Amino acid sequence: MRAEGLSVHYGDAVALDDVSLNAPAGQVTMVVGGDGAGKTTLLKAVVGLVPATGNVERPPNADIGFMPTGAGSWPDLTVQENVRFVGESYGLTGEALDVRATTLLTASALNNVRDRLSGQLSGGMRAKLGFVLAMLHSPQLLVLDEPTTGVDPVSRVELWRLISEAAASGTSVLMSTTYLDEAERASSVLVMDAGRALLSGTPDEIVSACPGTVVATAAPERPRFAWRSGQGFHEWFPDAEHGTPLPLTLEDVCIVASLRSTT
Repeated sequence: MRAEGLSVHYGDAVALDDVSLNAPAGQVTMVVGGDGAGKTTLLKAVVGLVPATGNVERPPNADIGFMPTGAGSWPDLTVQENVRFVGESYGLTGEALDVRATTLLTASALNNVRDRLSGQLSGGMRAKLGFVLAMLHSPQLLVLDEPTTGVDPVSRVELWRLISEAAASGTSVLMSTTYLDEAERASSVLVMDAGRALLSGTPDEIVSACPGTVVATAAPERPRFAWRSGQGFHEWFPDAEHGTPLPLTLEDVCIVASLRSTT
């Protein structure tokens, strides 16, 4: 999947401003940003759910799996009914659907709760069901909008195992998150803020390209360029080395990028 120059406007409001993205097959591509950064708008534009200007090269709709924010299942249907409804919408029926569903439900530890209503599942289980539904038809492109938000730590680990296995099978996985520790696991990352792209590349490339120096301090010299970290602060000096530089994390670099965009 490749997108170039995507822009989305809602009246006079700019939701997405000239954003480009590449999500190769067999890799996890991560879109990172806070609330209102434009992550959901970008993913919906990629799959064609919102009108956008620009160009998108993507598989046919029948070869795209999409898991929206909020788990992507119907709470008044059982797990089995959700599976049947989604599977049949993709033309999967009979033994082919049973075999595929059993494989995915077993891998996600949901095979024994087929008769339970989706609305009665825990948050982690609903998230895994949403993943199963998006993967039922073995899509070429899997798009996941914040699949781990609000999910317990154990279910997050299980979801990441499923996502990694999907990518290893050759699927192009495009997902969004607010968790920077997750972004560090991705093959490539796009960092967004206010509908614009701030940074892109592999996690290592993004970190190594950070300008200036970040140091640890208990009393920042310039509070505008400092942020809380543990019991102290990290402070960014843009022009030259200043004190003992810290080994940078992706979180530090994203904060620096945000500070640069407002100066």
